Amino acid sequence: MSDAAARRSGPGTSDDVVELRVHGAANVGAGQALDLPPVEQVAGDRNGGFYRPRHRGPDPGAARVTVEAYRWGDLPSGTMARTLSLVLLLPFMLVNLAIWMRPANRGSDATVRSLCRLLALTLTALYVLAFAGVALDLVAWKCLTSPQCLAGRSWLSWLGGRPAGLRLAVLALVPAAAVGLVWRAATRPGRVFEAFRAPEAEVSGHPLSTIGRWDAEPLVGRLRSIHVAAAFATLDVTLLAARASPGASAGTVTLAVVTGAVLATCVALLCTPALVDRAPGDRRLDRVASTLRTIAVVLTIVVTAHVLTGPARWPEGGGLPGYDSTLTCLFVTQTALLAALGAVLLWRRDRRPDATPLLGLGALASTAAAIGLAVAYSAEMFYRAADFLDRNAPNTSTAPPQAYTWAIYGFFRAVLITLVVAGLVTLASRPGRFRAAAAIVARDHPDPPAEAGPRLRQVRRAIARARFTESLIPLAVVYACLAGIGTATTTIGLLDLRPGDVVERYAGVPAGLVSFAIGFGSWVIAAIILGLVVGAIFAYRTVEYRRHVGVLWDLGTFWPRAAHPFAPPCYAERAVPELTRRITYLVGRGNAVLLTGHSHGSVLAAATVLQLPPRISSRVALLTHAAPLRRLYARLFPAYIDDEVLHEIGARVGWRWVNLWRDTDPVGGWIFSAHPPGATAGGPASAVDRRARDPAEVVAPPGDSVPPPILGHRPCESDRRFAEAARELVERLREPPGEAPR
Repeated sequence: MSDAAARRSGPGTSDDVVELRVHGAANVGAGQALDLPPVEQVAGDRNGGFYRPRHRGPDPGAARVTVEAYRWGDLPSGTMARTLSLVLLLPFMLVNLAIWMRPANRGSDATVRSLCRLLALTLTALYVLAFAGVALDLVAWKCLTSPQCLAGRSWLSWLGGRPAGLRLAVLALVPAAAVGLVWRAATRPGRVFEAFRAPEAEVSGHPLSTIGRWDAEPLVGRLRSIHVAAAFATLDVTLLAARASPGASAGTVTLAVVTGAVLATCVALLCTPALVDRAPGDRRLDRVASTLRTIAVVLTIVVTAHVLTGPARWPEGGGLPGYDSTLTCLFVTQTALLAALGAVLLWRRDRRPDATPLLGLGALASTAAAIGLAVAYSAEMFYRAADFLDRNAPNTSTAPPQAYTWAIYGFFRAVLITLVVAGLVTLASRPGRFRAAAAIVARDHPDPPAEAGPRLRQVRRAIARARFTESLIPLAVVYACLAGIGTATTTIGLLDLRPGDVVERYAGVPAGLVSFAIGFGSWVIAAIILGLVVGAIFAYRTVEYRRHVGVLWDLGTFWPRAAHPFAPPCYAERAVPELTRRITYLVGRGNAVLLTGHSHGSVLAAATVLQLPPRISSRVALLTHAAPLRRLYARLFPAYIDDEVLHEIGARVGWRWVNLWRDTDPVGGWIFSAHPPGATAGGPASAVDRRARDPAEVVAPPGDSVPPPILGHRPCESDRRFAEAARELVERLREPPGEAPR
C-alpha cells in the first residue's frame, strides 16, 4: 500500500476497535456525526465518504477505539439542482416505492409487481399528455388561432395563421423534448454508481440483502426503454387522434395500429415479471426493449411527418380533437388499475389473528398518492399556462379540458376529506394516547418535585404526539380510496358535464360554490408545489429543516428503481457496498468494528450486515438508536423487513447488538421487545432493546438553569447511555472467539 493510501485509510493495530458511525436522514456534517471536530476524510469522495478526527499525536492506550463516520447525506440530495429534481420527480418516486411495499405473499407477488409497473407506466403517459396538452392543445390549437392570444407575442405570432398540421408538427417538439429530458436524466446516474459492487459470495439469501449487491442497471435499462417507447407512443396517439378528426385515411389507420402494437408490447413486457426481472447477464430482453424504443422513436418521426402533410382544412374551434377523451381514458385506466391493486392486496392480506391491520396496503396508498400528485401537477401546469396565455382574463378559448377540471375537484375533495378524518382521528385517539403517556411519565418520574409540573406536561405531550405515528398508515389508506374515487369521477367529463352542474343537480350545492372550490383547489395545488420547492431548498441549506423533511427523500431513494425508471437513483446501491467494503478492509487489517446507525442509518447498517461474509461479521457489533426498522419499515415493507431478517442480522453479529429507543421518538422504536429485557426470556433477542428515559430528568440539574431537553428522534452519541452501550459492545468484541454472547 502506498503512503498516501495508508494515510487515507487511517492507523490501525490488531488491538484496535473502530466505531463506524452512520448518520440518519439529516445531512449532518462529519464533525457533527463524530462529535469530535475537526475531522479529515480518509476514504470516499465528497458525496459519500469516511471521516476521522484529525490526528493529534500518539495515543498511549494499548487498546483504543478509533471513531470514524460515514457521511452519505449528499447521495440522495447533494446539489441544489438534484434536490429540486426530487420535487419534480416525486410522483415517480412514490410509485416506485409502492413495488417495494408489496406484502410478503408469494401467491400475489407477480400480480402486485405487474400492477405497480403498469400504474408507473400510466404516470409516464400522463407526463407526456401534460406537456402535449399545453403545447398542442393550448398553444398550437387554441392560442395560435386567437388574435387576442397572439397580440404582443412575437415569439408565437410567427406560427399564427399557419396550417394546423404545421403548428402541431412544430410544437410536438415540446413533449418530445420533455421525454428526452427525463430519458437523459435517468441514464446518467447508472454510470455514476456502476463502479460500486458488493461481494456476491457468502451473503444473506433474504430479500433485503438484494439492496446494494443487486446490479439494478440492467433492469433499470429495460424499464427505461419500455417507458421511453410508451412515452413516444402516447405522443403518437395524441397526434393521430387530431389527424383523424377530418377523416381517417388508410395511412392514419395503419400508423394507429402500429402505435397500438407498441403500447400493447410495453404492457405485455411489464406484465411478465419473469422477463423484466431476468438476470443481468441475459441480454436478450435488453435487445428487445431497446429495439422497441427505437421503433417508437422512428414511429414518432413518421407520425409527425404524416400530420405535417395532413389535409388543408382542419376542424375549427373547441379543443384539440381527441385530447380530452384520451386524457379521460387514461384516468379511467388508472382507476381500474388502482381498484385491481386494492382488491389483490385485500384478498391476499395476512389473515392471522395477530397480524398487523392494513399490513401490505402501503403499496396502494403510495400509488394513489403518486397518481394524485401527478394529476395535480399536470392540471396545475395546464391551468397556469392558460392563465398566462389569456393574461388572467376569463377566456373560453383557453379553457382547460373537462378531465382536468374534474381531476382538480377530485384531488381537492380527497385532500379536504382526509384532513377532516385526520382531525377526527386525532381527537378520538387523544385520550388514549395521553393516558399511555401519563403512565409512562409516572413510571419514569415517580416522585417529581412540585415545580416539575409544567415540564411533566411537556413530556406527556411529546409522548402523546409520538404515538400518533401508528395512525398514519390508516389515514394513508383513506386518502388512497378517496384519490381513487376522485380519479374515477373524471369519466363524467366524457359527457361534457361540469362538476358544478352535476353537484348542483344531484346534491343541491350551488354551482358557484363548486366552481369556487375548484379555483381554490387549483391555488392550493400551486401552494403545495411551491411549498415542496421551498422545502427542498431549505432542506438542502438547513440541517435542522432537513431533519424533518429529508425523511421522505431518504426513504424513497433508498430503494432501487424497480417500477419507474425516471425515479431518483438509489443511493443504497453505493452506500451499502461502500460500507461493506470499508468494514471488510478494517477487519482485514486486524480491527474489530462497532457499527452504529442512527435513524435511517440503522437501515443502511442492517442491509450492510447482510452483505458481510461470516468471517467478517464475526468481528462486528451493531448499535442502533432511533431505529425505524420495526415501527415503520416492518409495516411499510413487510416483504423485506420481518422477524426472520431481524433475527438473522442479530445472529450474523453474534447478538452483539444493542438498540436504544425513546418513548418521545415519533419515528424510531423497539425492534424485538418494548419491555425491559428479562434474564433469559425470549433468547438473545430479548437483550437487544433498551429503552432510554427521555428526558433524563424533569428538573434542572445542579449547576444548570434549565432541565435536560426532550431529545425525541435526535441522535444520542453524546448520551451517557450510548457511551455505556458502546463500551459494553467493545468489551464483547474483545472477548476470545467462541465465548457465548451475554
